[in-house]
Amino acid sequence: MQEKKREAKQIRVSRFEGLKSEISDYEKVRKSIKTGIDEAERIAAQKKKIMKILRANEEMWEDYKWQLKNRFTDAEKIAKIIGLSKEEAQAVLEVGKIYRYAISPYYLSLIDPKDPMCPIRIQSLPDSKELDNYGTLDPMDEKGWTPEELITRRYPDRLIIKVTNQCGMYCRFCQRRRMIGERDTHSGEKRLQKAVDYVKNNPEIRDVLITGGDAFMLSDGMIDWLLSELRKIDHVEIIRLGSRTPVTLPQRITPELVSILRKYHPIYVNTHFNSPAEITEDSAKACAMLADAGIPLGNQMVLLNNVNNDPFIVRRLNQELLKIRVKPYYIFHPKTVKGTRHFWVRIEEGLEIVESLRGRTSGMAIPTYIVNGSGGLGKTPILPNYLLYIGKNKAKFRNWRGEIFEVKNSAE
Repeated sequence: MQEKKREAKQIRVSRFEGLKSEISDYEKVRKSIKTGIDEAERIAAQKKKIMKILRANEEMWEDYKWQLKNRFTDAEKIAKIIGLSKEEAQAVLEVGKIYRYAISPYYLSLIDPKDPMCPIRIQSLPDSKELDNYGTLDPMDEKGWTPEELITRRYPDRLIIKVTNQCGMYCRFCQRRRMIGERDTHSGEKRLQKAVDYVKNNPEIRDVLITGGDAFMLSDGMIDWLLSELRKIDHVEIIRLGSRTPVTLPQRITPELVSILRKYHPIYVNTHFNSPAEITEDSAKACAMLADAGIPLGNQMVLLNNVNNDPFIVRRLNQELLKIRVKPYYIFHPKTVKGTRHFWVRIEEGLEIVESLRGRTSGMAIPTYIVNGSGGLGKTPILPNYLLYIGKNKAKFRNWRGEIFEVKNSAE
């Protein structure tokens, strides 16, 4: 009897040691994958430098309108903050003739000047690789799926309203870079009313996504009006807003904005954290304000070469997101947008990342990996293959550790 107890104990010890070993590789490198919170001291120094150059005080810095007005759109000024080689400055100049760029002072402060592979830098600073002509400007054929101006509709019960072409920072991988143009343009009330009328006249529409550009670039008054109009439509059940401002311009999340949003529940906000480096005290505060108002937050990470195409980086990102009450929702495979080929990755990389998460972190930290069908064929989820065989009486699977097991497929 004692011998059996000792054997059982040894099995348990071995079992739990085995579990520890499954994440020991990640635990060794986790702290080396820095968040913006980890880098707070360096970021504060850069912030101070930017404020001095722009002759700003703390009150100005915290004003999102000041942030927008003072976005960096000149290579020479950017060089003063992060340093640029002659070749880099020339690339910014040449790319800027074709694709617009603008970086908010806040987001610029996150760039590590000493790291040429800084994920913030890669996402925001124009690169000569953008001059590559491979790809198309509208691979999702949004124009072909537009039944009314400002609307994209690909699904039976939901649609998108694109309310502006403005963003706090213009991401170098943006799927709508064709819309950015030389000037920020918000859709006026008359144009938006036509979109609202389309929703009103199609009673099967139950879910409306407001995006752009960035939905939160509209004024508080316009957001209030648009949400009010949509809420008057009985068949509209939920309203979603897409915004990267919690990441690139967290000053936009104000008490006034939040008080407007909470009037129109159920409201959902999806944002785009792509790197742990983007999780700062400021972005965490912005997310907390939204979450405290009862607004569920989801994250739509874009899988990007040299930014996050690494299983450990994604694991750290998703775990940190949950800590600031943002649910990892999607991993988007990069789209074949013209001038973004240097961001593209192989589908195998995405599958490897998703598989590396399963069983090794909370299910809440595992988003759905999505490939968008070319020409607007819609979001298509892809998963590692855990189902090995399915028959009349049983199905065979492998679990996250590669162990094979069977499940009955019949009550007989």
